[in-house]
Amino acid sequence: MEENLVIDKEILKYNSSHNHPENEYDVSLSIMKHKIKDGIEKSSIPFEMRLICPEYNSIKSQILRNLNKKLSSNIPSESEYYKTKRVENFMIFKNFNLIIFQSPFQAKLFWEYNDDIFVDGTFFIAPKFSYQIFITRTYVKELDSFYTISFAILKNKEQETYKKLFEKLKKMLIHKLKKKLCYNEVKNDNNIFIYYKAISNLPFINPEYIFDIYVIIKIKSIKNNYCQFLKFLEYFYKTYLIDYNMKIWNYYNNIEHITNNASESLNNYLNNLFPTKPSFYELIDKLNELEHLSYYDYQRKIRGIWKIKKRAINKANEISVLIERYKSIEAKLIDAKCDRNNIINLWFNCLTDFNNII
Repeated sequence: MEENLVIDKEILKYNSSHNHPENEYDVSLSIMKHKIKDGIEKSSIPFEMRLICPEYNSIKSQILRNLNKKLSSNIPSESEYYKTKRVENFMIFKNFNLIIFQSPFQAKLFWEYNDDIFVDGTFFIAPKFSYQIFITRTYVKELDSFYTISFAILKNKEQETYKKLFEKLKKMLIHKLKKKLCYNEVKNDNNIFIYYKAISNLPFINPEYIFDIYVIIKIKSIKNNYCQFLKFLEYFYKTYLIDYNMKIWNYYNNIEHITNNASESLNNYLNNLFPTKPSFYELIDKLNELEHLSYYDYQRKIRGIWKIKKRAINKANEISVLIERYKSIEAKLIDAKCDRNNIINLWFNCLTDFNNII
């Protein structure tokens, strides 16, 4: 069985007697992609510029997103899809750039369980006219279960759109939105790595000593001339010590959930449900169905009909044990009227111990 590729100037042809028809297009596209890439490599373009030249899929994705953002939404203000399967209001807010869905049941959970809120966004299942699906979830401790408490469809990633979203969510009584420390790359030097890990683990220690530890790390970095790391420290200072209230991102008094897996797992589930982008109504219908299943899961667990599974020991448990041990040592140092610097060094050592856990 003969199979060959023929490239004649601009004409690409795929001859095969045992492949599906669309393979002619796929192989031609693949050849064209490699021709473009080879052309870049053989050109006079500086080597550094070639390294940052985006891949075909990156360019394609960006073009599709820009086209989708220009599509007219034509989403009505009223629809049967805006009601839950229990005929309750599901959509709570809509403007040109944002639609928020939250049922009375989800609002009740939002009201009663807001110590731990998990947020995450996904682009893969966003309808064609939109940019992102933004999901918030909460944890019901007595049931050891996570529940979705709102869905939002965003048409763009503009700051005003996110601002409006959070304003609406705040009105639904979000008291504590935890923000995870952002990670930047730290290369080669082991001391920088240790300092970076220390900064990354600051959310777990006594907030009273965080600024002191930050100053220690900065002084050591200046002495060692860690120029790039000092830029990161400046970013951390402005963003997390000045712009944000430390209580928002510090877990010291509530080390129970240290990841965003509750939201990311749901997004992965939704992504698998839709191999291609769904229509607006397909998505809302599925979100409505998930809300309904969540409602009955909660009702059965709260009434004792379904047994609550015991959670396995995880990283949060290990971190909690470590923090409690250092809390006990701190209390003894305070009782012994030790110098504040001794307590600062204690918590700095705690950050080093975290490297064995995280």
